[in-house]
Amino acid sequence: MLEQGGHVFRARWVAAASRGFPRNLHTGQPYRGANVLVLWDEALTQGYATHLWMTYRQAAALGGQVRRGEHGVMCAHFERVARGRSGEDAPGGGGDGLDDGQGTRDDGSRSGVGGPGAARTGFLRCRPFWLFNLAQVDGLPHAVVAAAAEAAVSGPDHSGVGAGEPRGAVECAMRLAAGCDAVVRHGFEGAMYVPALDEIRLPWPKRFVDGENYCATLLHELVHWTGHPSRLHRAFGARFGDAAYAFEELVAELGAAFLMGHCGLVEATVEGHAAYLEAWLEVLRRDRTAIFTAARHAGDAFDWILARALPELGEG
Repeated sequence: MLEQGGHVFRARWVAAASRGFPRNLHTGQPYRGANVLVLWDEALTQGYATHLWMTYRQAAALGGQVRRGEHGVMCAHFERVARGRSGEDAPGGGGDGLDDGQGTRDDGSRSGVGGPGAARTGFLRCRPFWLFNLAQVDGLPHAVVAAAAEAAVSGPDHSGVGAGEPRGAVECAMRLAAGCDAVVRHGFEGAMYVPALDEIRLPWPKRFVDGENYCATLLHELVHWTGHPSRLHRAFGARFGDAAYAFEELVAELGAAFLMGHCGLVEATVEGHAAYLEAWLEVLRRDRTAIFTAARHAGDAFDWILARALPELGEG
């Protein structure tokens, strides 16, 4: 997608994100990291109406049957394995994806398990597993299909009032930004985050094409802002060296896509950030696993910002 150009991947990511994160129909849990990008792209390519997925076994457990001739989407399940343990003793067992979305993150860590020391005492194992969209499965109970259809019509549960419409999308974005309480200063030629001052700098709002582009650009810089040492403390120098800055821009691009989709900023553009595409591609060509890292950090930034959103005002 990246090699097709910014107008392609940005439009596809945000359009897919506007329908919410892919979820496992059996467990209700969202998928994480690079699996999100894979499932988003497949849903758009095939024209699927929902973002609900399941493994072959899960479809059978729900009373359904994957139609003959349908092909699954290969995703990646990461798990932390203690050094010296055999493959048969590794946690998670079986690459069918039954455990996916139940606490295992795309980087292999588990909620409440391990920590910084865990990365030094074990290694990551990647198991492939295959997912099928709801549209590829026959025979599911009517209640399951009806609930999925309702979710597809209503859109993401967290999309905000009037998501997909400019006013609602802008309101949603501003509630995210206000909840983070970042220092935002206006009156500059370009948009940027200045780590040394821990502040976001933007042109005056009237310099943007419209309010939606202003919000999209603000959300992009807000993802950068989450990387400060007092927050998520992102630092890529040890791994990417001179390319660390370009890699951080890829994290912000992905994080902004997640946030824009969440708010319903489907037609918006992040202004002033078109020059990084070739640098991202160079990083990804040199390190084929870098997209997993970028997607994981983008997901962490999305969660961090979303958790601090100002609540909607009650009516009356």
